[in-house]
Amino acid sequence: MSSAATILVVDDVPANLSVLLDALHGAGHRVLVAESGESALELLPNVVPDLVLLDVRLPGIDGFATCHRLKCDARWRDLPVIFLTSLDESAEKVRAFTAGAVDYVTKPIEPTEVVARVDAHLRLRRLQAELAEKNEALAAEVAERREAEDRLRHSLDRAVLVADAAGRVTFATTLAEHLLRKYFPDTPTGVLPEGFRPLLATANAGDLRFEGGGGALAAQVYKSPVAGSQCCLVLEETRPQPTPATFLKLGLTLREAEVFYWVSEGKSSPEIALLLELSARTVEKHISNIYVKLGVENRASAIRLALDALGAPPT
Repeated sequence: MSSAATILVVDDVPANLSVLLDALHGAGHRVLVAESGESALELLPNVVPDLVLLDVRLPGIDGFATCHRLKCDARWRDLPVIFLTSLDESAEKVRAFTAGAVDYVTKPIEPTEVVARVDAHLRLRRLQAELAEKNEALAAEVAERREAEDRLRHSLDRAVLVADAAGRVTFATTLAEHLLRKYFPDTPTGVLPEGFRPLLATANAGDLRFEGGGGALAAQVYKSPVAGSQCCLVLEETRPQPTPATFLKLGLTLREAEVFYWVSEGKSSPEIALLLELSARTVEKHISNIYVKLGVENRASAIRLALDALGAPPT
């Protein structure tokens, strides 16, 4: 027998009510009574029944209309309804299910059958509620893990990625994704470049080095001794030491490129003047010209543009 529940019985026949009350009370359930469809609908906002036993023939609106109204309200949509009917035609049974019923009991009422059907649907409802709670908890856990992984991916300042034995990338930091796009632009996202595959097939860790993309990319591969397990790769980019000539492509003169180079290194105007053996006033004049040519308004914007020109990864 299921645990006690609150059952709303909607019937206007005293004899039926007496049988149902005795049977349901005997099964340990709490019983509420409404003698019409209208009174049942008025009662619902004030109680929280676990199941409704609903007679088809009622004064006023019948059981089918009552069930239809009940199911149209989001608050009661999932409330199980069992019809009580003396009708045995298939069309009426179909109409009951169409109205939203989960089951029906034919009259004359057999108390043990009513209790058995009520208990079965109460257990089913509890199982559905437990499943919904578990699904909700699982969805929240998945969302939390995805959020944590996303925070981790963006917070790590190293280029780290994890791949399986087939070369599928299962995790990568933002910097690692940037370097893979830079050095292997033709490789689809989420897949390791072909150059990594031979090392993935071996049992030991090792190093790889790739040239191009304005520099060199070194990859350290760490593997577990367990066959078919995932491996971890740490990428590191080495670029040629930038020179003032790097900034000539921006349309600067050689002297402006020299000044801009030291600006990109974080030097102040007096420091640049000493390094280039210029007056501070001349340095400021060059910096003003640089701002105009590059379309920037201040030193911070100029430095960001310099980093772009040097190929620095996004932050």
